[in-house]
Amino acid sequence: MNNILKLLIIVAIVFLIAGLIIFLGKDKVSVKNMPISSSEKATTPRDSSESLSKNLPLLIDLGRGTCKACKMMLPILEELKKEYKGRAIIKIIDIRYDPEPARFYKIRLIPTQIFFDATGKEVYRHEGFMDKTSITQKFLEIGAK
Repeated sequence: MNNILKLLIIVAIVFLIAGLIIFLGKDKVSVKNMPISSSEKATTPRDSSESLSKNLPLLIDLGRGTCKACKMMLPILEELKKEYKGRAIIKIIDIRYDPEPARFYKIRLIPTQIFFDATGKEVYRHEGFMDKTSITQKFLEIGAK
């Protein structure tokens, strides 16, 4: 009887761990099939295929031009676009005009920054304002030199 109880506890723990792995893995997505904007085909998004073909990390920022944090981030992102030209791709999406990526990426709060490595795998997601130093540090971590 005692051995059966131990076995049931072990089986329950294994199922719990497997369920957590599956549940947590659903939040991570690959950029390979993501629409960068609703006007682009989901299977061949322009910026993601450019990122993958050049083996470049990608940052997608989803926000609205009316949001205070989004307005504060816009000049930072524009500056980083110039600084990281040829080393990373930065895509800014205003969800007022293009809401589809917000649904696809399951955005809960704006602004949201999603970082992808050079293979197109999501490696980091941040909600809210993100300063230039933090973005630069994350780029270094994912291989943008």
